[in-house]
Amino acid sequence: MNVKKTILASLLVCMLPIASFAKDLQVGVSMALFDDNFLTIVRTAMQKEMQEKNVNGQIEDAKGDVSQQLQQVQSFISQGVDAIIVNPVDTNAVKPIMDQASQAGVPLIFVNRRPALPLTGKMAYVGSDSELAGRLQMEALAKKMNFKGNIAILLGDLANESTRERTKGVKAVVAKYPGLKVVQEQTAKFTRNDAVDVVSNWMTAGEDIQAIAANNDEMAIGALQALGKNAGQVLVAGVDGTPDALQMLKNGKMVATVFQDAKGQGEGAVQAAIKLANGEEVQKIVDIPYKLITKENMAQFTSMNQK
Repeated sequence: MNVKKTILASLLVCMLPIASFAKDLQVGVSMALFDDNFLTIVRTAMQKEMQEKNVNGQIEDAKGDVSQQLQQVQSFISQGVDAIIVNPVDTNAVKPIMDQASQAGVPLIFVNRRPALPLTGKMAYVGSDSELAGRLQMEALAKKMNFKGNIAILLGDLANESTRERTKGVKAVVAKYPGLKVVQEQTAKFTRNDAVDVVSNWMTAGEDIQAIAANNDEMAIGALQALGKNAGQVLVAGVDGTPDALQMLKNGKMVATVFQDAKGQGEGAVQAAIKLANGEEVQKIVDIPYKLITKENMAQFTSMNQK
């Protein structure tokens, strides 16, 4: 009888590791920078999703430094993480990151900013089609302009894929209508303060501008601040659908913005990391759709991109 009890106890102990001793997943996250309203929403969404899925996450700020981001990825690998999520500082400079992750056999997920290189092996991108954002934005502006007038484009960080693709989308729409013309384009690095400076210089120089297409909401808001009392004479649109931009829409100061689902991107990145870490298949491109926001439909978006 005692022998039977011993055998039974041994069997129970053998079964325990499956349930009790399962290894918690470790995920390292490197964000291009913390000091960005939209990326803060993405980061918060990742933190919440990791908590809900019982994933141990370590999130680092690359502070806009390519070298620092690579060092963070190398540190994650040396710590033995099960997956790495990267919001790249420079979408053209991701090869060293991809090489390091591939050599270590660690799944790599890019979020929000799509790398310029093809994804291979255990890699995925979770984000949105940036060119579509530019098209949606410019179509809204063109309609308000009655398809006639001069347009200025506020460019984001020139090293960023979304800057190139959103601008490409804007120009594709402009090319459709003979009455529209791009007369100015300049980078304001995705920041509100830089946009104030750029647009102030345009106004001081007496530029004939009827509309401004900004690659993101922060620059659109900076443009409105620079225009001041003249804001009603120049139409402005942004991209992201941040709470500040929605307030500008509500007040009638901004024509449109394009909803980029920060929460969906953050959650999707964590979900992809978990699947790849567990050996499951994930699509190389996980698309989170853009949607145009105007004053007429903004109510349905007010609770979405919250920090």
